[in-house]
Amino acid sequence: MTISSESQKRIDAYLKRVRKGLRGMASDDADEIIAELRSHILDRAAADGGEATAAGVDAAIKGLGSPESLAGQYTTEELMARAQVSRSPIVLMETLFRWAGLSAGGFFVCLGALFGYGMAIILVLCAVLKPFHPHTTGVWQSTERSGGLSLSIDLGMDSSTPAGKEILGWWIIPIGLFLGYGLFVSTTRFALWSIRQYRNARELPRP
Repeated sequence: MTISSESQKRIDAYLKRVRKGLRGMASDDADEIIAELRSHILDRAAADGGEATAAGVDAAIKGLGSPESLAGQYTTEELMARAQVSRSPIVLMETLFRWAGLSAGGFFVCLGALFGYGMAIILVLCAVLKPFHPHTTGVWQSTERSGGLSLSIDLGMDSSTPAGKEILGWWIIPIGLFLGYGLFVSTTRFALWSIRQYRNARELPRP
């Protein structure tokens, strides 16, 4: 396959911007991605195995999208693969935050995971702090002015007793630990399932 010097410069300029967006990734992995993309562009640009025309190169590059966006997708893909192996909530949230910047689906998954982990932490903290602040830590029910009922969780950081009626008492300890752990596990499984579905549905350019 032959290629004009102008087309080669066009490819090199595009791949240089992609490579810049891959900083932070292992050098060998980034080099492999660049090599795969170069091969992909040349294969798409070649007319029946002949010369890769300038028009073909432009069309192939246009089909890949902006270099910054493509680099972000590869970086996110690497994080997702790492998250599926490690199953660490820290790695998961790092992955979800990056995914949230790429699509609306990623944003809502990230939002759901933040809510799930946040509630899990609050429930566990409530159970742990109950013995130290028995009169101000727990789940409280109060009546609103409109006549409706509202529930609130208080961690006892304020010395004043919350308004309303405590509805769980000391049961908050086993219930908080059980629900907190269950929500933590469920949130992790939800995040991993979402990542797996995304990776299966989306295939990055390969030669």
